[in-house]
Amino acid sequence: MAGIVDISKLTEGKNLTEIEDTVLRYMISHMDSMLKMGVRGVAKENFTSTSTIMRLTKKLGYNGFVDMYYKLLPLVEQAQDHVSTDLQFINSFCSNSILKYNSYEDIKEFARRLCQLKSGYVFLYATGFSAIPLEYLTKKLLVLGIKCIYSNGMDSIGVFENNLEHMEMLVVVSRSGETRWVADRVKTAAENGIYTVSFTNEAKNRVSSMTDMQFRIEDSNKLDDRNMMANTFFPNVIMLMELLIYEYHKVLQNMDEK
Repeated sequence: MAGIVDISKLTEGKNLTEIEDTVLRYMISHMDSMLKMGVRGVAKENFTSTSTIMRLTKKLGYNGFVDMYYKLLPLVEQAQDHVSTDLQFINSFCSNSILKYNSYEDIKEFARRLCQLKSGYVFLYATGFSAIPLEYLTKKLLVLGIKCIYSNGMDSIGVFENNLEHMEMLVVVSRSGETRWVADRVKTAAENGIYTVSFTNEAKNRVSSMTDMQFRIEDSNKLDDRNMMANTFFPNVIMLMELLIYEYHKVLQNMDEK
């Protein structure tokens, strides 16, 4: 439990000793039994004295052991609620096999890179059906104030080439991962030192092998080139994009708190 409560905010400027810090973490992790244990019980479990507990309460600005308990309790409960909400949200993606092929560390890294963009653009490119989820991501990023350029197979190559100088990231979607126009743009971006991100099916493919970061989504109908059959690939791409945006907000929140 202590791991989900930001103890640094409680202890900043308090000059806690090592044993006092250990006792505080113990109490936060045992809030359900802390009051029943009392000062003596907590001291015994931490191989220290009751005077250590009382000094801790005074350093933290509480009137005593019981006062500390009732002041800490809502902080712990709030942290538990946040963890529960995160787990519910993330589990909804697990049920769609999105996390089966993707590292959550990559998802967080993508969010961090969005937050660290400087003055350049995110260029987003796809063709055909793959352009639909990418256009969705473009609008999500624009609402967040992230500068974007969206392009699809109907656009001139000039839209891409004439913006290379100000491009910080290229994001592409290719269900097959073999679309030549997409692969060509990834190759050009990489040659110009631009960070590249791809969303493709889960099989090995040319586009994903060329990008710096690869997100893979299961394609339940790989032989259906015309997209006539039911397929969860595209809706799951959008689901994964929502998870990326969710992590983006978490990164921003952590940056604001520091």
